[in-house]
Amino acid sequence: MNGRKLRVLVVGAGASGLPAIKTALEYGFSVVCLEKSNDIGGLWRYKENPELGEGTVMKSTVINTSKEMTAYSDFPPPADEANYMHNRAMLQYLRSYANHFSLLEHIRFRHELLNVERTNDFSETGQWVVIYKDVEADKIHTEIFDGVMVCTGHHAHPHWPAPFPGQDLFKGKILHSHSFHSGKDFEDQNVVVVGIGNSGGDIAVELSKISTKVYLSTRSGSWVINRVWDHGEPSDLAYLNRFTFFAKSLLPWRFQNWVLERKVNKRFDHGRFGLRPAHRILEAHVTVNDELPNRIISGTVVVKPNILKFGERSVIFDDGTVAENVDTVIFATGYSFDFPLLEKGKLIEVKNNRVTLYKLMFPPELAPRNSLAIIGLIQPTGSIMPISEMQSRVFCASLAGEATLPSQEEMWKSALRSNLANSKRFLDRQRHTIQVYYVTYMDQLAKLIKVKPNIKKYVLTDNQLARKLIFHGLVPYQYRLDGPHCWHGAREAILHMEERVFNCTRTRRTPETELSQPICKFYAWKILFS
Repeated sequence: MNGRKLRVLVVGAGASGLPAIKTALEYGFSVVCLEKSNDIGGLWRYKENPELGEGTVMKSTVINTSKEMTAYSDFPPPADEANYMHNRAMLQYLRSYANHFSLLEHIRFRHELLNVERTNDFSETGQWVVIYKDVEADKIHTEIFDGVMVCTGHHAHPHWPAPFPGQDLFKGKILHSHSFHSGKDFEDQNVVVVGIGNSGGDIAVELSKISTKVYLSTRSGSWVINRVWDHGEPSDLAYLNRFTFFAKSLLPWRFQNWVLERKVNKRFDHGRFGLRPAHRILEAHVTVNDELPNRIISGTVVVKPNILKFGERSVIFDDGTVAENVDTVIFATGYSFDFPLLEKGKLIEVKNNRVTLYKLMFPPELAPRNSLAIIGLIQPTGSIMPISEMQSRVFCASLAGEATLPSQEEMWKSALRSNLANSKRFLDRQRHTIQVYYVTYMDQLAKLIKVKPNIKKYVLTDNQLARKLIFHGLVPYQYRLDGPHCWHGAREAILHMEERVFNCTRTRRTPETELSQPICKFYAWKILFS
C-alpha cells in the first residue's frame, strides 16, 4: 500500500464495535466508525422507543455472564461493581472503555450505512466502496476502505413463528419481546409469554410480580441454570475453564449430560416444575434465570406446552388446557439476521439463520483478500464481548499481514464442517446455528494470532499463574500475556480476579464474614462424585 495507513471501516458502536475500533487503532490503521444512532452502547443502551432495526435490553436487564468473563482483555471492570451488572452499569463500562482509549473521536454518529461493494480491482487491492448517509445533513457520501468490520449484532430483527390457528381473530394485544421494555403497561393483566429462552424467562419473571397471571408457553422445555454456583461463585467462572473442558473430553457425551443434568436438578427437579425437555442439556442453549423456579412454585408463573390455537380472548394449549381472558401475548421467539447492506444482500447468503463463514467471521469467497469480517455474529457458552474483541484482533492481524489465514478451499471446508457439527450437536433451532463452545473457540482464534498463553512455560516458570490459567475461569486477560499487543497488567488482573469478584459482595466486613470456605476448582470430579 506504498506505506500509507490502511483505512478501516467499523459498522456499529456497540459492544462489538468498540473493541473493533480500539484494535484497529492498535494496529495503526486509520479508523472510521459509522453509528446510526446518536450514542454508543448498541443493545446495552436502554431505549424506551428504539428505532426500526435497533435492539435494546429491557429496563431491568442484568447481564447473564459475570463481569470478569465479560470484560475486554486489557480493561478489567471496577472491583466494586456487581458481578452480574445491571444494563446501566454495563453501559457505563462501555463508556469508560471508549473514553479510556479515546474511541469517540473516530465515531460518526447519525451516519447510516447504505451499501458496501467490492471495488473493480478488489482481487488486487481488497478494497471496498462504502456508501453511507449523514442523517443530520441528509447527504450521501462514498468512500474507499481497505477493510470492513461489520459489528451490528444479531438482535435487531424479531423472528415470528408461523401464525397459529385463530391468531388473527384474537382481540387482545400481540407483540414480540423486542418491543417489551418494562412491565409498567401490564399491571393486573393476564399474559401469555411464548418461548423460554433468556428473554422469555426474564419477561415472565418480571410480569409475574405485577400481572394477574402469567402463562409461560414452551414447545420443548428448557434446562435452567442460575448465575450463582457453589459457595457463591459466578457460574461461568466455575465451569468455563481449561481443566473442566479437558475433563469433559475424557468422558462420554451421554455421561457428560447425565452429570450436568444431575447437578441442575439438585437445585430444583425440572420434571416437577414442568420444564424438563426431551433433549439433553448439552443439545441446546440453557436458560439463565435465578427467579423462575421461585415464581413457578409460588404460582405466579404457570408453565404450559405449545399453543394449539387462539380464541377471541383465550389461548388454547396442546394439552387442551385454556388460558381465559388473555390481555396480551408476548412472543419471545428470538431473532433473525441478514446482511442486506453487503452488496445488496448478495455477499453472504443466510438460510434459516445459517451462514457459511470461516470461524463465523470471514466469507470464504473473498479469500485470499480477507478484508471484510462479521464481528459478534455468535452465540457462545459464555460472553460475546471477549469473543468480539478476539475476532477483531484476528481480522486486524490478518489485514496487517501479521497472521495467515487458510486457503479459500480450507475456509469452505472448515465452515461446512462447523455447520455440520452444530447440526449434529444441537437441536434444529434458529438460535443454535451460530453456537460455539467458549473455551475452544477462544483458543482457536488465539492460536491464529499467537496470543494463546503458553501453559507449559508458566507451569515451569510461574506456577501460581499456571494454576489460574488451568483451573480458574478463562478470563480474557489470559490472551494479553503473550504475543502481539500484550498488556503488562494481564498477570495481576488474573491473579487478583477473585478479589474483585468477592469484594463487591462482601460489603459487610466483620471477623465472621472473613471466614469463607475455600472454593474447590476440581468441578468436573466434584460434580461427578458428589
